[in-house]
Amino acid sequence: MTDTSTSQLAGLIESFFRRRLAAQKQASPATVATYRDALRLLLVFASDQSGKTPSALSVEDLDRDVVLAFLDYLENERGNTVRSRNARLGAVRSLFQHISYCDPTAVGVAQRILSIPTKRTTTRVVGFLQKEELNAVLAAPDRSTPLGRRDHVLLLFLGRTGARVSEAISVNAKDLRLDRPRQVLLRGKGRKERIVPLAEDMAGVLRALCQERDVPLDAVLPVFVNARGRRLTRFGVTHILRRAVSKASFSCPSLDTRSISPHTMRHTVAMHLLQAGVDLATIRSWLGHVSVVTTHHYIEADIEMKRRALEQCDVPEAKPMRYQPTDELLAFLDRL
Repeated sequence: MTDTSTSQLAGLIESFFRRRLAAQKQASPATVATYRDALRLLLVFASDQSGKTPSALSVEDLDRDVVLAFLDYLENERGNTVRSRNARLGAVRSLFQHISYCDPTAVGVAQRILSIPTKRTTTRVVGFLQKEELNAVLAAPDRSTPLGRRDHVLLLFLGRTGARVSEAISVNAKDLRLDRPRQVLLRGKGRKERIVPLAEDMAGVLRALCQERDVPLDAVLPVFVNARGRRLTRFGVTHILRRAVSKASFSCPSLDTRSISPHTMRHTVAMHLLQAGVDLATIRSWLGHVSVVTTHHYIEADIEMKRRALEQCDVPEAKPMRYQPTDELLAFLDRL
């Protein structure tokens, strides 16, 4: 018999985070934060719909109709993309899968929510910066100020290592090796670690940044911090990049029409490696992709590679020929 306290939604959500994510799956802090944000939005939405406080909600208050209305709210009112909508649905599904294990009386509600389908998304062409665009962005920060120097090093780090935002802001001074062989330890998705090489100039500006803040290179202290000395957040990095792009667009007008995010810098590294002739297996290892299929998307986006392939094809010149119907019925249809 399920205990009354654990059958309540609040207790089930707590056990989901403490037992399911933390103890059983050993989810990374980034994954926990993603699930937390999605479920918090759902609880606030359901609270507004039912008139109950979030802690007083029951499993039945989060039935299929409420979840569907929540998904519509994400798209129509919060402006979430279909991809974000699907990601948040994934968090809700994971919660209700856990609820179905813990509370047999809620299996019916859980099954109806688990049956909600994801929406199909459009696979977009990978966006990346051309070399002149990247140089303009890197030159935008005012390096005569401490924050400008930090911004320059951060953008250069993203544009050279291909690190995800979560990986970049998680880097500690201890993760850097600035003498030969120069490299940085990155902690990626699923607690996977990888080592990425650093160019000499990249190592130099990282060393200068740490020395400016009196951070020892063997310390477990963040490399990239905000104006208050705390570790930069994802939103802080996005703000820094947008400010640099806005300034760089005056000297590089093509940036003015682009939608550029920190992940664009990651795509840029991959495309530049590909165009330099680096093989896909190396790029996969560099970026920390689980499958080479993900890395293969960069080939799909490289139009210059496709143009070179077309130029190398020996296609005989075709003379245009007028189509002649071979049947009276086809000729009649062509005259319509």
